[in-house]
Amino acid sequence: MASLRLRLVAWLLLPLSVFVAVCGFLSWRNAAEVADYVQDHDLLASAKVLSDRLIWEGDDVQASVPPAALSLFVSPAHDRVYLSVTDASGRLLAGLPGFPLPQPRRLVGTDRAQWYDATFEGRSVRAVITQRAMYDVAGARDITIAVGKTTASRDQMVRTLWQPSMEYLLIALVLALVLTTLALTWELRPVVRLSRQLAQRDPLHLDFVVDAHALHTELRPVAETINRFVRQLKRHSEAQRRFIADAAHQLRTPLALQASQIEFARYTRQHRQNWETRRADMDAMWRALQTSNRRLIDVTNKLLLLAQAEHGDAHTRLEPTDLAAVALRCVEQLAALADRRQIDLGLDAPQAAGVAMVFAQPALLDALVSNLLDNALRYTQEGGRVTLGVHVAAAGVALTVEDNGPGIPAEAMEHVFERFYRVSQDTEGTGLGLAIVQEIARAFGATVGLAANPHGSHGVLVTVRFPAAAPA
Repeated sequence: MASLRLRLVAWLLLPLSVFVAVCGFLSWRNAAEVADYVQDHDLLASAKVLSDRLIWEGDDVQASVPPAALSLFVSPAHDRVYLSVTDASGRLLAGLPGFPLPQPRRLVGTDRAQWYDATFEGRSVRAVITQRAMYDVAGARDITIAVGKTTASRDQMVRTLWQPSMEYLLIALVLALVLTTLALTWELRPVVRLSRQLAQRDPLHLDFVVDAHALHTELRPVAETINRFVRQLKRHSEAQRRFIADAAHQLRTPLALQASQIEFARYTRQHRQNWETRRADMDAMWRALQTSNRRLIDVTNKLLLLAQAEHGDAHTRLEPTDLAAVALRCVEQLAALADRRQIDLGLDAPQAAGVAMVFAQPALLDALVSNLLDNALRYTQEGGRVTLGVHVAAAGVALTVEDNGPGIPAEAMEHVFERFYRVSQDTEGTGLGLAIVQEIARAFGATVGLAANPHGSHGVLVTVRFPAAAPA
């Protein structure tokens, strides 16, 4: 990527160059018009002087060329001047023979003159013709006077008039570029200073704040974005550290229990002589070890699922999924757990396929519904009731899980979505279920709501609202 300063200078150079070119062309055209006017005026003045010098001598008209007629053309460019005086029959009365005359003639104006360009003796010539009537007793005779001049002095006048203006424009262009470069260098100092400050920061310390007031107004949104991004990184870093600490704590307990039970098994084998006593101890140890192992596997699976829900790709690879079909499949999978706890597990969902379509990843959607149901079944007492519902509305699709368990205390409502938080320590679980539900819902663009059961004095109603997808 090229330098910002050079890119800005280039963007400034383009319109300024066009402006200088246009102004230079207009200045040249104006200088050419002035030079043409002066040249044409001098040509006509000389033709009038010659016209005034026509006299009768006998029966013929005679023309003399006075010095005043030629003094108008004196210039450092040493132009050649051509004169021609002819009568109506084309007979040369004075000047050079063969001087070109315009065809056809169109004498206009009060001066009865016509200007034209011609080539004579291999030179470009600017010329003018005019006529004068000479009267005598025999009648009137029309006399044509033509005066021509090479264009060297005219071209020199154009350069004299145009060159200073063009020089001023070019000097202004160079000064604008130099001053712009210096100004950009000066004004970009806060950005350079900010870059150095960020480069010198320790990447592991996210406690710095960019002072937006030290920057220009246009750059303050950048500083505010950086500060907001740093705050988000800091929150994510702190959450990651807490997550690692909590995960280590949760994994440490079953691992320590397994280690102690393995040590107890070795002790029993070495010191217990009675086989019946040793076998009973070993059976109890294996049951405890199995329970500990199952909890360890559960925690590990929940941590992996949570990491998958938090991954950046979780919200990008979404596809239309039938939420009612997912709900039915999850109810079938957890029906055995509900039977063991003697819980009435019900499903309230549309029967038609493709009615409750949502944008989701099927595997994560299964995990969301399973975690909600598993959480409700764990905290509902034996003989209770859990109902899974799928409701379709114009605004989207809602997934509800309703139970008549002991409910959630008001002081715990704001903590239930935290990782490893459990309302009751007497219930087996990891404390990750609702945290996983919230992360998956966030990845799908859905919202999770928690409220008391509206159909009873106890229990909880969890509602997940999805934006609707087009029917398949």
